[in-house]
Amino acid sequence: MKKRILVNTGGGDCPGLNAVIRAIVKSADLDPDNEWEVIGSIDAYNGILLEPMELMELTPEVVGGIHVQGGTIIGSTNKGGPYAWPIKNADGTWSAVDRSDELVRKVQMQHFDAVISIGGDGSQRISQQLFEKGFPVIGVPKTIDNDLGSTDYTFGFQTAVETATEALDKLVTTAASHHRIQILEVMGRDAGWIALSAAVAGGAEICLIPEIPYDVDKIISVIHDRMNGKRRFANIIIAEGAMPKDGQQSTDPDNEIGRNNVKLAGAALELSRLIKERGYNYDIRETILGHLQRGGTPNPFDRILATQFGVKAFELAKAEKFGQMVAYRHPNIISVPIKDAIRKYKLVDVNSDLVNTARKTGICMGD
Repeated sequence: MKKRILVNTGGGDCPGLNAVIRAIVKSADLDPDNEWEVIGSIDAYNGILLEPMELMELTPEVVGGIHVQGGTIIGSTNKGGPYAWPIKNADGTWSAVDRSDELVRKVQMQHFDAVISIGGDGSQRISQQLFEKGFPVIGVPKTIDNDLGSTDYTFGFQTAVETATEALDKLVTTAASHHRIQILEVMGRDAGWIALSAAVAGGAEICLIPEIPYDVDKIISVIHDRMNGKRRFANIIIAEGAMPKDGQQSTDPDNEIGRNNVKLAGAALELSRLIKERGYNYDIRETILGHLQRGGTPNPFDRILATQFGVKAFELAKAEKFGQMVAYRHPNIISVPIKDAIRKYKLVDVNSDLVNTARKTGICMGD
């Protein structure tokens, strides 16, 4: 009887997920012991918790060529999960139940020898909780925000930065043509890696990130100098989690069942409002990049990193090194305990070389 690996992708999608899946399957297929089969759980752990189960056999034929595709062929979700499974009550209200013990039993009953969970911070926190129940789990870090600890980069991040930079490049030309202020809002709930990287790459005038609450008057001063100088336009890039001093993040009411995180929305619009509120009638346009950052073909860096992560994940499964997460420590692919990886968010260090580079090249960080 062949050994079985269950693979799932959880949380928000990102470029490179399919490359990880393909690498796991190809590594298992080419393993000299020839004793493995790989099964995908549809929509994270939902696939195995649903009745009937929704599982997908992952063969070399199924995964052939998928490394160039965005998204994930086995689906993903950031709602609910084994510890907060949404159920509808008789009175029409919703509540959440803990199905983690049931998940552990079902994995055992299906004779899975290892589970590879590909996901971000939330998914890996679930992985650690399940591991403490004896679950044979291995983590693969995935997030475009690049905010998971213990790894230099997560796949998907570089593609998201490329998308944001390309958008900023396009906005520069239209801002210059119409003498406008263009505000580009990118993803980044608590960490401003995408905004900061795209700002440096694209040459934004102002970059606002969650780690540095911004002073509206300072921003207006920079804009005023630009609009009254030779350039007469300005480009601002703002992370969705950025906030003014003595203010708070802009959120959108969200009653979606099973969603654990507050839905961020409106950082660009709020900044625009604050500028106008102070009596400055600049011609301002806001662009919210949104889920364009998650979609599309992964760039070569992310394809390579995701493939390396998939190969390493299979090696850990074969060696039964559970409770570990794959990580990139330049130039090596290593593993670290999941509990160490989730200990703290990897936020932008405000004294880092990248922030210093931004400041020394004239980018206002809002402070």
